[in-house]
Amino acid sequence: MAKIAFIAPDQILLKNSKQIAMELGCYEYTDFYFSQLNDAVSLARSLENTDVDAIISRYGTAFLLLNAKISIPIVEIMITGQDLAQAFYEAKKLVHHPHPRLTYLAFENMANDIIRLSNILDIDLRVLKLKTSEDIHKTIDHISLKNTDVLMGGANAVSYAASCGFLTQLVQSGDCSLREAFKSAQKILLARSSERKRTEEFRTIVNSLREGIICVNQEKNIQFVNSAAEIFLRQSQKELTGKRIDEFKHHHLLQECLPFIDDCLKNGQKIIDKILKIGPFWINFNFLPIIVKQKIIGAAITSQDVTQIQEMEIKIRNEVLTKKFIAKYHFNDILGESPQVFEAKRTAEEFASVDTTVLIFGESGTGKELFAQSIHNASNRAHGPFVAINCAALPTNLLESELFGYVDGAFTGARHKGKQGLFEMAHRGTIFLDEISEMAPYGQSRLLRVLQERQVMRLGDDKYIPIDIRIIAATNKKLTKLVSEGVFRQDLFYRLKVLTVTIPPLRQRTGDILYLTQHFLQHYTVKHQRPHELDRSATVLLENYNWPGNIRELRYFIERLVIITKEFHINAAILEKYWDDRTDICENSDFVKSTTPLPERSEKETIIQAIADNHANISKAANQLSMDRSTLYRKLKTYKIEIKKRYT
Repeated sequence: MAKIAFIAPDQILLKNSKQIAMELGCYEYTDFYFSQLNDAVSLARSLENTDVDAIISRYGTAFLLLNAKISIPIVEIMITGQDLAQAFYEAKKLVHHPHPRLTYLAFENMANDIIRLSNILDIDLRVLKLKTSEDIHKTIDHISLKNTDVLMGGANAVSYAASCGFLTQLVQSGDCSLREAFKSAQKILLARSSERKRTEEFRTIVNSLREGIICVNQEKNIQFVNSAAEIFLRQSQKELTGKRIDEFKHHHLLQECLPFIDDCLKNGQKIIDKILKIGPFWINFNFLPIIVKQKIIGAAITSQDVTQIQEMEIKIRNEVLTKKFIAKYHFNDILGESPQVFEAKRTAEEFASVDTTVLIFGESGTGKELFAQSIHNASNRAHGPFVAINCAALPTNLLESELFGYVDGAFTGARHKGKQGLFEMAHRGTIFLDEISEMAPYGQSRLLRVLQERQVMRLGDDKYIPIDIRIIAATNKKLTKLVSEGVFRQDLFYRLKVLTVTIPPLRQRTGDILYLTQHFLQHYTVKHQRPHELDRSATVLLENYNWPGNIRELRYFIERLVIITKEFHINAAILEKYWDDRTDICENSDFVKSTTPLPERSEKETIIQAIADNHANISKAANQLSMDRSTLYRKLKTYKIEIKKRYT
């Protein structure tokens, strides 16, 4: 328990202090000491490593303790005007003279107050200032008995003066001063207890960190070292604290850090992520100035083994990757400088702030999912899941079970315990339904119910499950046309098109073809370590091309160009040479006016042949046809090609 130490130079003060301490309820945690002035400093020093948090003493003793820079807070028992007036009155009574000649021996901390009061009271008083306890005897020895009627002061002064034949008057502190001193000491105990608690909390926190932390003051004395730094430095906090860094001449790590610490302390320079080789280890350092009221008072150095950082990165990556349904992209990831793409982004950002269903309209390869993920990450659902599914990639029955889930025994081959559907998995988040136009009529009907009721029923179940989701749908077809043809439900269309984002095709984005070309070229030259440069003739050719596959087509063409091309400077002739698979055919004729589709019979026969060649393996067939699986599935529907009957 924290304690108060009371040091009294006389028995009267000691007795009075005990009474006041009992009155204020602090007697139990106060230790009382009787000490002459000469012994007070050594006594106080002996208390520095104990549980004493405050020392109370009279003005003379307190003055000496403060000058000795005792680490424990010192509370001075003040001499009030009332105390002085009482002492002057008692001194006058000693000589029975209305104007006695008084001499007061006072330490410097009291002298000026005594002089001011004597002037007010019109007292013949001479004040002799003391600096040390040794001054008491020297000063009294030089005072003439003829010039002084009464000598006044503290216990040590009046005791020696009396032995020299002087009439003396002891100046005592009253009860009021003692009470104030004890109250001040109690406040110090409370403050130091709170400070100690905060320090321990801070120490616990920083000692739990993997980073080593070293704090130094302006003189480069080590003030603090945490547990991780002890391991780095291979020395204990006790061995390090209080010593200057440049004392450790043979400590390689500290010597390597010294120039950066100097820079930090002199110039206030922050040095971040400085990697230094210390023996066999690579260590990442940060050097940060500690600034108080625009003055540099020290520096903090943090350190971490690079190997630990790499291991942590791998662990985080693995954990993040195992968590499904995370939206990676934000609006800043959508590249482009054209007014068209800025307008699309502005609209999408505006829609992100509300919770209404959004329909994204754009050709294949324009980045519909990129916009969907960005809307999710800019919304108040950003911390929830982002679940995406391509409605064209799965057969109708499988799509339904994936979206709605199923209970045990719902159908042959179902999981024993059933399965949660994607709508349920998207609870408190966003579900992205890509190629919504390819959803079968029955699926459209069930989706409409989800939009209206905000609840789902698993296949084979009879209970509804409430869900809190936002739906973002996307299509590369004109849904109005599909509605007029009876392929897409009109009521679902109206539900979906409350908020619509139209992503412009690449050919309509002014200046973006060149901007994206340069971006992809820089990215893939760095990735594949194959530097290239496009001249003006090549960029003109790229800008004049229709890009039916949009950004996706441009991106993969540039990557192919970087890998295959051996020349550094790429001109139009080289571009034509490697652009042997260029086509102006877009998968969806709704968007590109210059489209010249293959004859239906020719394409159908090509697809049939590819499926036969690959023994009905859709992935391999799609690869042979240079199209993705979802496109192949859509064409199988269009041409009514039934794989099971003909090829398995």
